[in-house]
Amino acid sequence: MKVLSFLIPFFALALAGCGAAEAGKSIAPVELPRAQACFVSGGTGYPVKVEISSDSEERKKGLMGRRTMAEDAGMVFEYQEERPARYGFWMYKTLIPLDIAFLDENGVIVSIRHMLPCTSSRSSGCPIYPAGTPFRNAVEMNAGYFKARSIGVGDRLIWPSDGACPP
Repeated sequence: MKVLSFLIPFFALALAGCGAAEAGKSIAPVELPRAQACFVSGGTGYPVKVEISSDSEERKKGLMGRRTMAEDAGMVFEYQEERPARYGFWMYKTLIPLDIAFLDENGVIVSIRHMLPCTSSRSSGCPIYPAGTPFRNAVEMNAGYFKARSIGVGDRLIWPSDGACPP
């Protein structure tokens, strides 16, 4: 039964991702709400601009089809309730390598994963990157963003912010 409870969310996620892209619908970027945000690490602030993906269709699409993303840009995946540790993200039809920080309800980073573009033409051929710990929201940034700034578990994302970050 434990295996079944793990597989149900896995297959639901796999099928959900098949949706728009495999039905022949466009995966071109849509205009999402944007907000100023600030990563805070060791008293230093790093201002970023994030798109906010807050419904299931927006979250399924994520950053699919994007060929580039500004260095200080990212996407926040907003949930109404905590997600379990086994819940994860994939890179189906995502063309750029990304890092994802999983956040608790206060914006504290509880896990970071590195994700590579999936070259499979089938959603079922793409790996899923689970958080490994329960989380409330997640934020994707270009690969290497967190490492280059020594942002890690225990640091925080404040969003939306008034644009002011600690120096």
